[in-house]
Amino acid sequence: METIQVFVLALIQGLTEYLPISSSAHLILPSQLLGWPDQGLAFDVAVHIGSLLAVCTYFRQELQVIFASCWAQLFHGQANEHSRLGWLLMFGTIPVGLAGLLFGDFIENHLRSISVIAITTIIFGLLLGLVDKKGSQQLTMAQMSWRSAMLIGLSQALALIPGTSRSGITITAALALGYDRQAAARFSFLLAIPVIILSGGYKGLQLIDEHNSVAWEDIFLGIGLSAVAAFACIHFFLALVNRIGMMPFVWYRLILGGYLCTFLVNGS
Repeated sequence: METIQVFVLALIQGLTEYLPISSSAHLILPSQLLGWPDQGLAFDVAVHIGSLLAVCTYFRQELQVIFASCWAQLFHGQANEHSRLGWLLMFGTIPVGLAGLLFGDFIENHLRSISVIAITTIIFGLLLGLVDKKGSQQLTMAQMSWRSAMLIGLSQALALIPGTSRSGITITAALALGYDRQAAARFSFLLAIPVIILSGGYKGLQLIDEHNSVAWEDIFLGIGLSAVAAFACIHFFLALVNRIGMMPFVWYRLILGGYLCTFLVNGS
């Protein structure tokens, strides 16, 4: 890949992984709109590693407490709100893991198109705007229930479809269930950790089977850029989400979806 492609794709991944606007769609679009060659599986894995490093670094203290609490509950029977959150995150990951195994190949082969991205970008953007306006936003993350974790996890499975947005659909589900914006965003970001690990591990196994040469300079540059962009994105999103709400992202999705529809019409 050319250096400019590495920069653009790594920054896109880092900035869009945790915003409710779909990172998968934004990674697909440059090749389809600009004619860039496919970045390849190794680079996809690299930029997702960068995003994973960012969220783990940002929530490092919280993750340490969650891990220690789960360990204490397993071996000493000492349960608390932190161990409960850890089990809720793992519980909420089950649906997307099963959906990926069952439908991943079909989605990869049939749904990675501009038309699908245009439709999902608009539909789930409107849904996000609706629940942001109508949701009660009274519940905090400490009040997260097993039912809520499962419903949010089920919604996350829809994010396998390009254009849906993993963070977007999980935040939408949490808002619809009555959680406030901070709780919805934080649970969504923490829920990303096991998902990215599972997805990265699966893609890593595929990469081993391919036996292709790897451009290590592109890989390390992609990891670094993606990590920095994702960390900044998480920080500013959580700092501003109560003030700005979800409507800026809704309008962005509608504009992007409208542009893609126009592109499809003019292209045909």
